Amino acid sequence: MAKNVQLLLTSNVDNLGIVGDVVKVRLGYARNYLLPLGLATTPSDERLAELASARAEAQKEMAALRSEREQLIAKMEGLEMTLERSCNDQGVLYGSVTQQDLSAALTSLGFAVRPREVRLPHTIKRIGDYEVTVKFDSDLETAVHVWVEADRKLEEERDEMEFDNEGNLIEKPKNSKKTKAPSEEPKPEASETPAEG
Repeated sequence: MAKNVQLLLTSNVDNLGIVGDVVKVRLGYARNYLLPLGLATTPSDERLAELASARAEAQKEMAALRSEREQLIAKMEGLEMTLERSCNDQGVLYGSVTQQDLSAALTSLGFAVRPREVRLPHTIKRIGDYEVTVKFDSDLETAVHVWVEADRKLEEERDEMEFDNEGNLIEKPKNSKKTKAPSEEPKPEASETPAEG
């Protein structure tokens, strides 16, 4: 049985194609998603002719969207933004900063960015500064500098506080002022001498 099937898209489908495209997709994706929702059909010359005007319209929309995104990227060049979050005294956030948080912050600044267009290399769990990639297409991306700050003044870090790469506190032994008891050397155990014989 064939694992892939060729279909004609009757609507634009993100990350797949626009109306009028003939695409090869997995059978399960076609059977469970594209066909039941009416997003695709079996390709034929008649259907291709019917969809020609819709395809031309979709191509215009895609060109306009690309132009819009190129302008958006130009405006976002060198963008820096600050997010305030609750954290403990060591700077570890009570909740991580997500793609949704960054998308909402960018949208509030006037940049229409969907959560899935925000690419995080790793979860943001500490206060600090981070480079976040916004990627609209394989060749349309930019970097945004994000400062994550505490929502309150943190206590001054004491000299003995150090953190590992995951942000966990490295415990150092406290300097005790007790006088050391003279170390008693362990007494050598009586060794058995082999019996001569």
